[in-house]
Amino acid sequence: MKRRVDTTCPYCGVGCGVSALVHDQQVIAVEGSARHPANRGRLCVKGSALHETLDPQARLLQPSVRGETVDWSTAINEVATGLRQVIKEHGPDSVAFYVSGQLLTEDYYVANKLMKGFIGSSNIDTNSRLCMSSAVAAQKRAFGSDTVPAHYDDLELADLLVLTGSNAAWTHPVLFQRMMAARTAAQEAGAPDKRMVVIDPRRTATAESADLHLAIRPGTDAVLFNGLLVWLHQRGITNAAYIKRHTQGFAETLATAQQTAGSVAAVAQACAVPVQDIVQFYEWAAETPNMVTFYSMGINQSTSGVDKAQSIINVHLATGRIGKPGAAPFSITGQPNAMGGREVGGLANQLAAHMNWDNPDDINRVERFWRAPNMAREAGLNATDLFSAVGEGRIKAIWIMATNPVVSMPDADRVRAALAQCDLVIVSDCMQHTDTLDMAHIRLPATGWSEKDGTVTNSERRISRQRALVKPLGEAQHDWWIITQVAHAMGFGASFPYQQPVDIFREHAQLSAYENNATRDFDLSLYADISTAEYDAMAPMQWPITAKAPMGTARLFGDGQFFTPEGKARLFPIVPRRPVAEANPEQSHFVLNTGRLRDQWHTMTRTGLAERLDQHAPEPRVSVHPDDAEALGVSPDGWLNLATLGDQPTGELKARVVLSTTQRRGELFMPIHWTHQNSRHGRVGALIPTAIDPISGQPELKHAVVQARVWQPQQQGMLWCRQPLPNPPWDTWLMRTVGGITVYQFAAERALALDAPLETWLRDEWPYGELLQRFDDATNGMTRVLWGQGNRIEALVWFGPTMPQPDIAWVANCLQADTISAPDRRDLLAGRSGGQEDAGPTVCSCHQVGEYRIRHAIQHEGLTTVAALGKALKCGTQCGSCIPDLQRLISTSVESVKSD
Repeated sequence: MKRRVDTTCPYCGVGCGVSALVHDQQVIAVEGSARHPANRGRLCVKGSALHETLDPQARLLQPSVRGETVDWSTAINEVATGLRQVIKEHGPDSVAFYVSGQLLTEDYYVANKLMKGFIGSSNIDTNSRLCMSSAVAAQKRAFGSDTVPAHYDDLELADLLVLTGSNAAWTHPVLFQRMMAARTAAQEAGAPDKRMVVIDPRRTATAESADLHLAIRPGTDAVLFNGLLVWLHQRGITNAAYIKRHTQGFAETLATAQQTAGSVAAVAQACAVPVQDIVQFYEWAAETPNMVTFYSMGINQSTSGVDKAQSIINVHLATGRIGKPGAAPFSITGQPNAMGGREVGGLANQLAAHMNWDNPDDINRVERFWRAPNMAREAGLNATDLFSAVGEGRIKAIWIMATNPVVSMPDADRVRAALAQCDLVIVSDCMQHTDTLDMAHIRLPATGWSEKDGTVTNSERRISRQRALVKPLGEAQHDWWIITQVAHAMGFGASFPYQQPVDIFREHAQLSAYENNATRDFDLSLYADISTAEYDAMAPMQWPITAKAPMGTARLFGDGQFFTPEGKARLFPIVPRRPVAEANPEQSHFVLNTGRLRDQWHTMTRTGLAERLDQHAPEPRVSVHPDDAEALGVSPDGWLNLATLGDQPTGELKARVVLSTTQRRGELFMPIHWTHQNSRHGRVGALIPTAIDPISGQPELKHAVVQARVWQPQQQGMLWCRQPLPNPPWDTWLMRTVGGITVYQFAAERALALDAPLETWLRDEWPYGELLQRFDDATNGMTRVLWGQGNRIEALVWFGPTMPQPDIAWVANCLQADTISAPDRRDLLAGRSGGQEDAGPTVCSCHQVGEYRIRHAIQHEGLTTVAALGKALKCGTQCGSCIPDLQRLISTSVESVKSD
């Protein structure tokens, strides 16, 4: 029997509602939930493909200890015994937990309670350190609390949207489409002055849709906003009455801004942006009270991320543009439950329920509420320091939950080396193959999306239920259950009596209300006695949720009251700092910017399982400005070797080049998603040195200086086969699955010999096969080899001096069959695509529409608007994340026709 279940998406911080169709313990379809206020029925392509990522073959299904499968009782006992022994010999600070914004709040709560209250250490940190910790620190410094004051509706109500350090068109496409729809509706209603400014060194898909794009020099955001503060004050736009009544520190903040960014000319020079563009931005800001500044990783992932965020908040406080419809500073998270983790104190420098280590009363309060026998008394190690301590041997045991730090952390190779020599590495994960799981002594199978049951909190403080849709696969268990069982085995069972998620949520709500009396922003007092039925039926709601606000709270600080001791917000003087290192193209030193792609998420453990999500950007290319490529001597599709600088470089990678005029000269861009599971030399984290913000501890993941050198492989090619290879032989390779067939793209310093050694290698990999046919193409130097048995193809290899460009899906389709026809065999050897029309690179992943088909429709069918293309081809009609690409194709195709 089919049934519909409302749940929440497990990807970014938007927190979209998902309506899942379930049949026979399988999720067979998903769509956006029209009832959820975050997305109102929309889903991005990643969310729309959720049911395509639920591959049982990819799951970790049984616990194991040092390579041997065990039952849960044995696994729990091994974890508890190992932790107890380490604590006995080296003390509680020799143990660490590294957790994740992908945990549910209930999981997070139990992990934090066990570590800080019962093990007695604060060495629990989360991958949210890499995402949001600078925004958190800035909010606490300014507001006295980690409060996002805004509501998603403010993105539509604002007359000036300023997006800085955010490529929302790709990273938060549902919110971006809400912004764009509001702007279009205003224009159609005759109110065209609804504007968008995008501040980003790259001309991203988001910038393509902006009224003004400021391509600032990386790291100069604080200069720009200091200059804006000065400009607004000079023109009488700062709100003197609000400043006097509700803030402190304005005079010192303004004086510092005048010293560091006192003139538009100085700002323009520092930011490397034309003066007229700076003036245009400042004039729009001056004349538009309804202004939202929407900021993300480009602000946070910096050695001065806290100061950059503070410079934004300073502007909003000085103008009173906070807590009002359409007016707020708005930090957006990259993870589904980064905020839920902050609610429970998941960061090492947080306590619980938005209480603080620098307040002894707070520590005592939590200790009393938990009846904690070993309450920690001070903050623990942040993520980078934590893994350094593992490498130095100070931390002897680490438990990693639902995250992949061997890929995502800076200095990723050193993280791998640290785990390799750690006495005890415990990893809880739902996937059976990750770079981090490979380092584990104890592997614990956790439930994944569709099985997990609990709550998450999105970027606007909205708590939503993530409901179980199917029963857990194999022996997978919920993270909260695993942690609770370990707590029992360590002797703390009486304080961990939880039987279901609602038991934990109820206690979480009670702690939020405990001795609160409106002194803390986070308050779920209305849920302090929530029943199981009420929990199961819980509707999405923004905290605080109290007797005074039973329907939740849309905006905070509208009354000008803050959570500082004085009740006033703090402006803080910002002295902009230059990045830790800068480019020098004459020495082949380039600034490397990292970021996310449209259709992938984090380290691809989930999105990599959905084939259609791999089609928009199937390999980790390095984006290079054409002038830089010419100076380096690298051609389009050529290769660069990127290596970190210094006496002890942290790593290197090899990647093919894509030329892009969206790059500033002297700068490169690479995506973050590839891992050792699907590539060699694709882990961009290996290039990023450990440089952190001194206040937040957040690493500068968006900025590194690398040495770029041309790499010229002697041989490049592709291999199609039925199973992944245990040891691919090439210098660099990339693996993906197409139609159930494993496809490798490879390059090698030395050419694989064309005769006996090649045949020897094929026979070693497929000993039951034989060389069926081989064709040496004299026109392009390409060799194509069919290997198999009879009419069954086990492997097809194409290689030569350049990378082949076949129709990969057609080739994979040929290999799927047990027998192959003679015409198809001829086409494979000749490099043809069986007469199929090539649709080109995928632009619309939702409806599988390729670039060549779209260009043909524009140039030959007269479809020169996004609406016309959508009506004819369906592209851009579902999640909307391809709309910027469609607009670009329309523009370039129309210009091409005119020039002809």
